[in-house]
Amino acid sequence: MEPLTEHRLVSGPVVYGFLRLARVSKARQEALTDSLTEYCRSHELQLSGVFSDREVSAGPASAAFTGLLDVLAMPDVYGVVVLAASHLGPKAIAAERGRRIEAAGSRLLLVRPARPTPSSVSRSGPVRCCPGTTRVLDPES
Repeated sequence: MEPLTEHRLVSGPVVYGFLRLARVSKARQEALTDSLTEYCRSHELQLSGVFSDREVSAGPASAAFTGLLDVLAMPDVYGVVVLAASHLGPKAIAAERGRRIEAAGSRLLLVRPARPTPSSVSRSGPVRCCPGTTRVLDPES
């Protein structure tokens, strides 16, 4: 008799984390990394690595983000998990980075979506902070 699927070692979709850690203590860095790890574990995602942007940059290019884009080009990578859109940088940089992630054919998964402003609240569905971004805390998740 075959074991149930729940009893087999099955790996979930491969994702990579991205954190913006400019001027962050070692304890805070560990806590944020642990949050990504726990989120991926509880949602059956295979967190294959975490890229950390440790410097404040004036544009979307940084060594960490370039490394992230490199791994997104590998086969079978599902997407990028960030705790909040702010981990991609200030709004203009975050929007550009979101576009680059999607252009690489990957999904951008936000653990905590952007808070809606009163004018952006809609009865037609979830609020999205970046085009193509998946809000991962919807009621059905």
